[in-house]
Amino acid sequence: MAERSRRTVRDLRRGNRARVLQRLYFDGPLSRQELGPATGLSSGSISNVVAELASEGLLEEAGVVDSDGGRPRTLLRIAPGGGLFVGIDIGETRVRVELFDLSLTELARTDRLLAQHGYDVERIVGHVRSGVSDVLRDAGADPRMLLGIGIGVPGIIERDAPEAVGGPGAVVHGQTIGWSAVPFERLLREAVQIPPEVPFFIDNGAKTLGQAEMWFGGGRGAGAAAVALIGSGVGASVSRGDILDEDLSNAALEWGHTTVQLRGRRCRCGSIGCLEAYAGAEAMRERWHEAGGPLPPDADDETALAALLAAAYPGPGGAAPDPVAVAILDETAECLGAALADLVNLFLPERILLGGWAGLLIGPHLLPQIRRYAQEYALEHAVARTTIGLGHLGPDAVTVGAATLPLSDFLARGGTRPAPTVRPGAGVASARAAAPARGRSAAG
Repeated sequence: MAERSRRTVRDLRRGNRARVLQRLYFDGPLSRQELGPATGLSSGSISNVVAELASEGLLEEAGVVDSDGGRPRTLLRIAPGGGLFVGIDIGETRVRVELFDLSLTELARTDRLLAQHGYDVERIVGHVRSGVSDVLRDAGADPRMLLGIGIGVPGIIERDAPEAVGGPGAVVHGQTIGWSAVPFERLLREAVQIPPEVPFFIDNGAKTLGQAEMWFGGGRGAGAAAVALIGSGVGASVSRGDILDEDLSNAALEWGHTTVQLRGRRCRCGSIGCLEAYAGAEAMRERWHEAGGPLPPDADDETALAALLAAAYPGPGGAAPDPVAVAILDETAECLGAALADLVNLFLPERILLGGWAGLLIGPHLLPQIRRYAQEYALEHAVARTTIGLGHLGPDAVTVGAATLPLSDFLARGGTRPAPTVRPGAGVASARAAAPARGRSAAG
């Protein structure tokens, strides 16, 4: 009974810390007096929690404001130097690694190109290993300040997979990139030179994009939102709930492999008629080339999509719009509109946001057509309640979203740090990484 009581007190304390940290993170800076009604905690509890978090370097003062007839009130905020996160986007053309402080301000970044070698697992693990090392070195950061590493990757993520598919941890099933039951977390734990207690958080890239937009972008404040990730491939996520009430749910969808055309084009997943076979940048490049578009055969997706848009929308004083390019993009808009209508009918989102580098590139040109087709294919009442626009966070949103994975866990734990552990496969390299780094710290 005594042990149960101690667990209950510990859980209550952690919950109080979490409520204060989350409110300050999303609505701060706030005074102690404002934190009381915002969190539902008593003034005594607020004082205790604030003193505790400040002593751990997680909170700091952010100025003073006058109060109505009383003493000036001190504002509090999350201390940026209180910890570090790494966000990683395993993209279609490169691996991007970024180091963030506790406020998600970027401290360093590095890119590793993938175009020549594709999704070779060993090479990507090597890119992650060297990328993490480089951003820590470039920022002069202490690896012991790391609170977690978040990674967005294409495919379906299976957690705590059995030994038969590579051991405990996240396993990636990425059919379109040739990954079959890849024990990605185990491989990273063995390779990346960080303190052994630093956790990895691996999830679908569309889901990380959705979480970033819900926290900081166009989805903020919506009760339900769908976020589409359009790059060389296509994915989506659907989010519901309020981040401040700790009930936000965010689910990744293999939306790019829903059927938009019976007996249609062959998709890189092996099926036919998938949305990705029409709306992904790789598919648009192939369709433009097949139609005789003026592209060299080895043009990459970004170059091809820019050329396709330039041909369809030459601008004032330019050549006449290329009718073939216009037809390809209109078909793309119709496929996207029909697929978005499915999201509307199934999930009734208040907002739909198009993101990803290709989505942000085609969006300014195609949004009116996409909206029109979505209205034609969706239920009238449902689509009337939904707005369709572009994501607010730009092409780096997947990396930011990846960093929110360990940040979310850190906030939910009330700012407590993972206890040091010895992981299987963590050898001398990991022990060396746990030693203090030379140079300034993350807070410096």
